[in-house]
Amino acid sequence: MAGVDAFTDRLDPDMCVVTATAGGERAGCLVGFASQCSIRPVRFVVWLSKVNHTCRVASDARFLAVHLLTREQRELAELFGGRTGDTTDKFRHVGWREEHGGAAVLQDAAAWFVGEVLTRTDGGDHVGFVLAPVAWGERAEQRKGPLLRLGDARTIEPGHPVD
Repeated sequence: MAGVDAFTDRLDPDMCVVTATAGGERAGCLVGFASQCSIRPVRFVVWLSKVNHTCRVASDARFLAVHLLTREQRELAELFGGRTGDTTDKFRHVGWREEHGGAAVLQDAAAWFVGEVLTRTDGGDHVGFVLAPVAWGERAEQRKGPLLRLGDARTIEPGHPVD
């Protein structure tokens, strides 16, 4: 595995915050595994750790919201990556609104989309949620700022330990 670890250590993907709403509960977490996975039709996949509160809420959600952050939004990344929804209502600390299907959209995100969950895939310690975008937006004043990447977020202590 050392060769694979060396390969993945060189990657520096964009980070995003994924939020889920289901059964009267909201959750959100910082995600490092996410990507477009189809061009036509456009599809996106986000991978949520099975130990996270967000994954449990997302398992019953019809829609998820995916948010891009800029490097200047580290505090927002720390909130959603460094605290667990098992003990903290993260949404009390941020501005948010309901969008398509009741999805929770963070008002300060540089860009966002709401995706309908088409399928869920077991990926080991993560679950992949394949999404079809149904609504989106961005904040014009943050359009040009560099996005938060894994290298920028490595020092955030995870709200849940990695098993």
